[in-house]
Parts: sequence; structure tokens; C-alpha cells
Amino acid sequence: MSSFKMISIIGFGALVFALLSSFFTVDQTQQALVLQFGEPKRLINKPGLNFKVPFVQEVTFFDKRVLSAVSKDSEEVILKDQKRLEVDTYSRFKIIDPLLFYQTVRNEFGARQRLESIVDSSVRRVFGKFELTDILSDARTKIVDDISEEVNSSIKKLGMEIIDVRIRRADYPKSTSQNIFNRMKSEREQEAKEFRAEGAEEAQKIRADAEKQKVVLVAESKRKAEGLRGDGDALAIKIYSDAFGQDKKFFKFYRSMLAYENTFSDENTTMILSPDSDFFSYFGKQKGN
Repeated sequence: MSSFKMISIIGFGALVFALLSSFFTVDQTQQALVLQFGEPKRLINKPGLNFKVPFVQEVTFFDKRVLSAVSKDSEEVILKDQKRLEVDTYSRFKIIDPLLFYQTVRNEFGARQRLESIVDSSVRRVFGKFELTDILSDARTKIVDDISEEVNSSIKKLGMEIIDVRIRRADYPKSTSQNIFNRMKSEREQEAKEFRAEGAEEAQKIRADAEKQKVVLVAESKRKAEGLRGDGDALAIKIYSDAFGQDKKFFKFYRSMLAYENTFSDENTTMILSPDSDFFSYFGKQKGN
């Protein structure tokens, strides 16, 4: 193959390559910036096939869709009442001016770094205007709105627009959380001791009252029992008296028989009495001496 043909083939290949590299496609989710030696020359917002000067111009694509940025580290903020919180945020943004975006932050990586710094600064400033009770109330919505407005005013200079800023988490720092936990634990233990003391005191009162009622009931029962027993004894005596009063001789005889029974029931009993004693009056005859 002659050198002329070789040169012709190489030239034709270079021409084809140049023609192919002269065209590029912009997707409907993208916008493109044509650069010539690093200098912006043309902005393309509409999707379709486009032309650029080969080997001289290059194309940088930017996403039209909503992008997200998440804070890598929690930001410690000091509230108006000097309370400290660790706050995690995430934000969503959109590239609205590719030329300005390229001139200020170059790419999405640089944009996220700048945005994170701006959001963190705004979070510190806005949270510093509120107290802890405000954050736990409906004022939280206002806090988010204030942060979004402040961040938006800053990043418009970077060719971006904030769509949304959200607080993922707002907690006490670990050291503060541990102190709060210890304090709450001590308070609960103190309350438990007070409840136990009050319970023991109430139990003692109940036991004392029950013991008092027991003593009163027992005494009252004994009094009633003694009264009933006395009434029964009195009635028995009256009955015996009425019965024995009808026959005095029989009563004397019956009493003697009871005395004999009680005296002689024990075989070891020894009595030293005169034979003509009244005690033996019924031994000789039924009617006595």
C-alpha cells in the first residue's frame, strides 16, 4: 500500500471521528454547557441532538432533576436558653443556572460541599433564636422555613435553588443525654422512695387502726360474754332457788349427796370427823339424824 493511500485512510478516519465527535445528545433530564478551552460558550436547555466544534469545544452536563444533600456530621447548636442540641439535616436542591453553577462550584460534588456549609451555618443561626420548648412545639415548622429561606438567599448566587430543608434528628449530645438520664433516674428513685415511705406510713396507720378495732371488738365481745354469763348464772341461781325453795328438805338432802360425791370420789381421801357430825347426818337414815 502506497503512502498516499495510507495518508488518505488516516485522513478519512480522522474526518469521520471529527464528524462523530462534533455531535452530542442532550437528554430531557439534562442541560448542557458548551466550553471552549474552559470558557463557557453556549448553554443548551432543550433536549435533542446538538453540534460542537471538535477538538476545541467540550460539553459539561448538569442534571435538571431535584438533587439531595445530606449532612455528613451532626451539627451542635446552642439554643437561646443555652441548651445544646445535635442536629442532622438533609436538603434537596435544583440547578437553575448552569453557567453560574459552573463558574462558582463547578460540579455537584463542589455544590454539595458548599451547600452543607451554608446549611450548617444557617442551622446554627436560626436555632440560636429559639428555646428548647419552641423546638418541641409547632414552632419547629417556622424554624425549618427560616432555614430554607436563609439558605435559598445564599445559594441563588451559586446558580442553585433550595427545594426543601428538613431536620432528620435533633437530640441532646451524648454527654448531656447521659447527665439528663442520670438526673431523671435519681428523680424517679427519689419519687419511688417517697411513695414507699408514704405506703409504709399508710400501712402502719391501717395496721394500727385494725389492731385498735380488734382490741375494741374483743373487749366488747368479752363484756357482752361476761354480761350474758352473769345473766345466765343469775337465771340459773334463780331457777335453783325457786326449785329448791319448794322443798327445803330435799334441797338439803341433794346438797349432802353432792358433797358426798365430791368428797369420796378420790380413794385417797382421809377425813377425821366426829361420827355424830352433821356431815354424816344422812348416813344413818334417809331422813337424817
